Amino acid sequence: MNRKKYRTIQEFSIILLFIVIIGLFGYTNFQFTKSSPGGNDFLVHWVGTQKFVLEGISPYSDKVALEIQRLVYGRPALEGEHELRVAYPFYSIFLFLPFSLIKNFEIARAFWMTFLELILMFSTIIVIKLVKWKIKPLFTFLIIAFSLFWYHGLRSIINGNAVVVILFLVVVCIYAISRKQDELAGISLALSTIKPQVAFAFIIFVIIWAIVNNKQKILFWFFGTLISIVLLGLFLLPTWPLEFLREVMRYPGYNPPGTPATALAELMPGAGYRLGLLISAISGLVLLAEWFFGRHSEELKFFWLASLTLVLGQWINIQTDPGNFLIMFPACIIVFRMLDDRWRKNGLWIIMSYLLVVFFVPWLFFIKTLDFGYQPVQSPIMFFPTPVLLLVGLYWVRWWVKNPAINIINS
Repeated sequence: MNRKKYRTIQEFSIILLFIVIIGLFGYTNFQFTKSSPGGNDFLVHWVGTQKFVLEGISPYSDKVALEIQRLVYGRPALEGEHELRVAYPFYSIFLFLPFSLIKNFEIARAFWMTFLELILMFSTIIVIKLVKWKIKPLFTFLIIAFSLFWYHGLRSIINGNAVVVILFLVVVCIYAISRKQDELAGISLALSTIKPQVAFAFIIFVIIWAIVNNKQKILFWFFGTLISIVLLGLFLLPTWPLEFLREVMRYPGYNPPGTPATALAELMPGAGYRLGLLISAISGLVLLAEWFFGRHSEELKFFWLASLTLVLGQWINIQTDPGNFLIMFPACIIVFRMLDDRWRKNGLWIIMSYLLVVFFVPWLFFIKTLDFGYQPVQSPIMFFPTPVLLLVGLYWVRWWVKNPAINIINS
């Protein structure tokens, strides 16, 4: 068999395998959605987009909110219940548009879950390749399985959280910067504002880094893309910025604790709030210091700094939720990679130990502190296990990353 024919068969096999995987995921997800109500993160935007596209109703309107509440509760939300209102920038409807055209929610949710699973797997593969981590296919499969089934991965998929898309866009941005594809970096960074609170610190970091390193193309394509999608939204719904700001202002009032301060205030009513503010202040100062010392960072150093930003960025007193902590996933990979590089003979066992801790500890905290409302509700304690574990890992490997002798990406 000649080489060309062998390559054709290989490519066909890969495509066929990809189709089979999509089919299996789609079927499994559909069976899951039929037996397991939920997916409220997706439901909110599925209804909001559908109402605007088909009926011309603003997704931020009270009418849409009441429709969503009736689908979830069977009635309007009571005082103290989650109001399930659209609180994303208007241009997020372009992400949900294809799925909103599917009238049956269970089918739409199954497609959305399949989409999230696929791009989470792609994100994992891109990050592994980005750090040039040469691992065996079986271990690659294990890392992909970890990304799908650790607490923040599985929760995001089941709830239909768009943070999976934000993670993908952030990973693409880092990859594009490492490959000097500044146009793609700017575009993906702008699109990550679909859920702005999650990527806020990362966006600020990349903008500062681009200014310091004279990367005007990144800035041009970021602001150009952002202005374009904002203007397109204004064309379709001229009032959306004011309506969006209104929802942002009311969002903390009906959501669970969304900052370290409010989380600790619920856990420790006495000194919790002030302690949480202190954590946020220290997180901000650490980021500013690391950004300053790493302002000319490239390659692996840049990846480490970006990973640190994605972790501490959730603690800087901007309203978020532990359900968004999937954005921290790149930190797992950089820690795994550096442990493997540092201890080549025993690296696998050290990585496996750390992986199991990062996998099981959040699940144990979740199960032990789980509260049941209209759906399983996580405790405010979930604000802390994963960031703490990843910060320990990041600073464990920091010296090896900063050592000039270690230069993996683009080496």
